[in-house]
Amino acid sequence: MYAVVEAGGRQYRVEEQSTIEVEKLSGVAGEAVELDRVLLLEREGKLIVGQPTIPGAKVRCRLVKQGKDKKLVVFTYKAKHNVHRRKGHRQQLTRLLVEKIEVPAPPAKE
Repeated sequence: MYAVVEAGGRQYRVEEQSTIEVEKLSGVAGEAVELDRVLLLEREGKLIVGQPTIPGAKVRCRLVKQGKDKKLVVFTYKAKHNVHRRKGHRQQLTRLLVEKIEVPAPPAKE
């Protein structure tokens, strides 16, 4: 079973017991985090697509670590004007361990 979730404006494909790195979320290592913007689910070979999300579906995660990404160097210049600018940026990230993908029960057939 896998799911596609949205976190920090980006979409991630997750499976149980996998880790993902998302943009910084508040919290400390060991805390439980719940991602409720589930866009797609695959269960037993069948796809469930949300419009835009699947109501009742959740992905329960454990916050493993807060950290930073590799440094990104931004270099700009203007030719023939002796203008050079070099900046660096390190994006703050949160590493999550996916513990469980919760799927709502299908509606009863009448």
